[in-house]
Amino acid sequence: QVQLVESGGGLVQAGGSLRLSCVASGRTVSSYAMAWFRQAPGKEREFVGKISESSSITYYASPVKGRFTISRDNAKNTVYLQMDSLKPEDTAVYYCAASPNYGGMNYPELVHYWGKGTLVTVSS
Repeated sequence: QVQLVESGGGLVQAGGSLRLSCVASGRTVSSYAMAWFRQAPGKEREFVGKISESSSITYYASPVKGRFTISRDNAKNTVYLQMDSLKPEDTAVYYCAASPNYGGMNYPELVHYWGKGTLVTVSS
């Protein structure tokens, strides 16, 4: 079992930045690919980006590519989501996810473990 706890959400103005953190406990996170998803009110949960177990590969959804960066510190069992140039449409609850399969992490149904989420609100 892996437990994931997100933090770092809050209210920010458009154009600003936030950094989300996800701390994992239980099994060592270094054996899992990690990802971030988000869910806006009234919308389905959508993929934001993912990072491989060794940090050698990252992949981002088109709406956030070039603005968001995922990194991880396996020694701290922590994954980060640096969000820059935020837009009002980035407003959502952001969820951390873990899975042993990097390739399938674009799809919520293939995620093994979820955090409870942290709310990001971007004002215009």
